[in-house]
Amino acid sequence: MQLELDDKGGARELAFYRMNTAREDLEAARFNFEKGQYRTSNNRAYYAIFRAISACLALEFKAYKQHGQTIGAFNKGFVHSGIFPKEISRKISRAQEVRHASDYDDFYIVSVEDAKEQLETAEEVVEMVGKYLISLE
Repeated sequence: MQLELDDKGGARELAFYRMNTAREDLEAARFNFEKGQYRTSNNRAYYAIFRAISACLALEFKAYKQHGQTIGAFNKGFVHSGIFPKEISRKISRAQEVRHASDYDDFYIVSVEDAKEQLETAEEVVEMVGKYLISLE
């Protein structure tokens, strides 16, 4: 179900709030990665990505309850339109898979390589979205 936001100022404030939250999640992902807590790092890195793409959608007055819908709307509105590169869509999908496995699969063994890839994707997405939001000012 799509939720509607009602004013540009509120949507803009929400977008920047979500970006601040994305940056906090990214910082937590880095901290956990450095401590060798790869499952937690994967989770926080994914949520940094999720909140960053949700920031973009806030500017279009869109919000979704399910992660798949949010990612699909981001891909449609921001990747397919050429605002962000196509390869970012694949990286976001991979990040969602890794986070899901880390959080819900009892026997998923988190490798250092997967955790590093997850963290790098989060850094890339947060940086790209941050630059995009600044370019709109």
